[in-house]
This record gives sequence, C-alpha cells and structure tokens, in this order.
Amino acid sequence: MTPPVLFDMDGVILEGPRTAPGIYADAADAALAELGVEPTPGQRRDLRRHDLEHVVEHCETLGIDAADFWQLKDRFASERTHERVRTGERGLYDDVHALEELAAETTLGLVTNNRHATGEFVADYLPVDFAVVRGRQPTFEDYRRRKPDPTFLEDACEHLAVDDALYVGDSLKDVTAGNAAGLETAYLRRPHNLDVERPADATTVVESLTELPAILETLDAR
Repeated sequence: MTPPVLFDMDGVILEGPRTAPGIYADAADAALAELGVEPTPGQRRDLRRHDLEHVVEHCETLGIDAADFWQLKDRFASERTHERVRTGERGLYDDVHALEELAAETTLGLVTNNRHATGEFVADYLPVDFAVVRGRQPTFEDYRRRKPDPTFLEDACEHLAVDDALYVGDSLKDVTAGNAAGLETAYLRRPHNLDVERPADATTVVESLTELPAILETLDAR
C-alpha cells in the first residue's frame, strides 16, 4: 500500500520559508486597536514579535486578556497572508503541480507550524484534495507544540489512521519531527536552504516535488 504523503507548507508549497515578520507586526497593531489599548513603544515592539515572550506580562499591564490578544493577532495575520496569496504577492512554487499526480496515487496531507486557518486556506486554494490539515491553533498551548515537536504530525496520522507516511519538509525541524513521529522524511531543497547541510536523519533529499512519485515507488518496494 502506498503511504500517505504529508507536506510542510512554508518553503514547500508557499514561496519563502516563513510568514513575513511584517505580517505579524501589522496583525499585532490591528489586534491592539480592536482591543482599544495603546501600549508603550516597548510593549508594542514585544507584542509585534511572533513569540510568547512578555505577551502575558504586557497584556496584564494593559488590562486585556492575553489569550484574546493572541487569537486576534493570529486572525489578522491569517487574513493578511490569504490576501497576499490571492493577489500573487506570495506565490506557490512552480513544482506544486506535481501534487496532482501524487493525489492520484495516494492520500495527501498538510502539516505546518503556520496557523491552522492558513493551512486550510492553502489546502482549499490548491487543485488537489488534502485528507487532513493540521496547523497551529491560535492558542499558547499549540504554539508550544510546533515542530520539532511531533504532535502535529502524530495528530495527522491519527486522523488518517496510519502508522507510516512520508513527510516532506525544508528544514531540520521538519526532519526531526518526522523522525520522532516514526515517519520517512524527504528534505526538499529550495533557494533558501541550498547552502544548509543535509539533516543526517533525513530518509532522502529531493530537488523538486516532481521527484516524489519515484520516491514513493522506492518506499513501496521495501
């Protein structure tokens, strides 16, 4: 039986390895405005970063709920990202067409550290069906579960009721999470990681998504 293929999103499907920092900065400003608070320059600088440091502390000082701020920030970041994809400002890699051939052979999934809402948007935007999408929910708990923690991959495999799959990613954390989840891993070369040493534990290295059907044939033959 051909194993499912699970894909990371940023740097694999969407061009660029991550959400542009300015997206989160603008999203934080929009969240603060909606909550009706005016932080100090230092507080605003911290809250515009995409991490949890000082978030609870600053929100308590400002008299707002930290979880509400975080959820709003994620929502606005998703809205801005989706618009960039729709307009082509953030594009898809040219070899994404290979997913159509793969979808005819096996089950596909999308597993990303990015926001779950954006994972669902991209899955709907592409002309293939994804049987599972697992991204980061807008909670502190899910932020801490990001890869290299294997939780998102384990959740996807549980949803598919499988123990094995091929996970395609562009970073060491993708390979680490895939291995921890007991999966085969394909390390994908993209312009942003051409000079990065191959992760030692990657099952294989591919230069393009078009190589994946042959990789699946090799895995099938084992």
